[in-house]
Amino acid sequence: MAEKIIRDPVHDVIAFQTGRPLDALLFKLINAAEFQRLRRIMQLGMAHLAYPGATHSRYGHSLGVLETARKMLFHIEQSTSSINEEGRTVCLVSALLHDLGHGPFSHVFERVSGFPHEKLTLRVVQDPDSEVHRLLWQHDRFLPEKVAAFFTVEASQRTFFNDVISSQLDADRFDYLLRDSHMSGSRYGEFDLEWLLHALTVDETGRRLAVTWKGISAIEDYLHARYNMYRNVYFHKVVRSAEGMVKLALQRARRLAVQDRLKWPLRESAVHRALLGQRLTIGQFTDLDDVAINYCFKIWAQGDDAVLARICHGLMFRKVYKTIDLSGMDAADARAAFERAAEAVQSAGGDRNYDLFLDEPADTPYESDVTGHADEAAIVVRESSGKLTAFNEISPVPEALNRRLMFRRIHVAAEYRDVAAKVLLPLLYSGDALPPLLYSGEGGGEGVFSAKKASLSKSNEGPHPNPLPSTGEGTRTGEGTGATP
Repeated sequence: MAEKIIRDPVHDVIAFQTGRPLDALLFKLINAAEFQRLRRIMQLGMAHLAYPGATHSRYGHSLGVLETARKMLFHIEQSTSSINEEGRTVCLVSALLHDLGHGPFSHVFERVSGFPHEKLTLRVVQDPDSEVHRLLWQHDRFLPEKVAAFFTVEASQRTFFNDVISSQLDADRFDYLLRDSHMSGSRYGEFDLEWLLHALTVDETGRRLAVTWKGISAIEDYLHARYNMYRNVYFHKVVRSAEGMVKLALQRARRLAVQDRLKWPLRESAVHRALLGQRLTIGQFTDLDDVAINYCFKIWAQGDDAVLARICHGLMFRKVYKTIDLSGMDAADARAAFERAAEAVQSAGGDRNYDLFLDEPADTPYESDVTGHADEAAIVVRESSGKLTAFNEISPVPEALNRRLMFRRIHVAAEYRDVAAKVLLPLLYSGDALPPLLYSGEGGGEGVFSAKKASLSKSNEGPHPNPLPSTGEGTRTGEGTGATP
């Protein structure tokens, strides 16, 4: 039987037996133009400024999710009755295509353009003009609608197939943790995937993914890996600073486009239309990628608009905004501190709308509920007796992780860092005397100011080590991150 093989840094061999209809379809989808576009969308946005190896794409991740979903279904089938082929087909196709709608710089771009990637994925699947749609229709004329329905299923209609793609134990998270950890070189996301897969099963109703007792330690390891990746990679201060600058650049470009003052790109281009929130053809969408935006950054860095040029120059040459950590403050105090810093920057000749921003990234490593396994969010353990128990009732780890990992930071242009620091020192330090602000030089030297409530840092260290409980507050740059998968 003919075989196609893709070598992968995480899963090694990803094989397709092209004599089998499902494998043949999957391999054709991989070569579709809309899927190949994912080669030009980096998985972690600007994370490569902190972790130089993190230049991998959503193309590789999507292949990894497919392979992980395959393995999950194989192990589920070993512990239960056979899996119906229609369910297998829709599940694996959805695994491959789940990130199809991601725009340039992922979540950052969609917040500016107003194009949610989930809706764009649905459109590509359902649009007769897309190559993906045509391939699905040729395999099964109802398959495009089956895949769309799979992505939009109501909670009451979920089955373990949906859990394989979207849950707290899904193929998406399994792959991005291992892949992002490996490619960044951080190793914070490593966990025992093979043992966890070996412990997979389904509950007695056949509607929920579950694990056996053998998998408890592997799940604890996995949850710790997710926590550490958010704390040290996805929420790294350099990553967050750069992604905030990307958002500022796109917002500025959009403002200029609305005013008909944006000279590049051309009005008919995909980037220009996306900035204005205009509907794109499938062909235009295929052209919308990191390459197109990065080229815009190069042009804008030499353009007439000084604000846009300064931000884009910083993105191109890693002149990211400096960080003032307010994580020791509550939401109200942090916003008051930001207002004080913004006024000082404005008074010093800066622009409060573009020379600094307040960032409050947040994530909950594990979501549990006192109602146990009736909650769709809970991880369920099947005991040896067959009884189902919520994971948080068995392990102490979920309780420790069932609160938001949150940071509050001001990111400010380097030329206004001292201005902002000066007005914030009384708020950051509650001692009898203010300590001096120490620097050891601009040329790569590190200077760190530590205070009782927060810290001002010039170093390239990871983020503040102490997560705070959620306040339910929003964030100027939006919760989550472009680096977040």
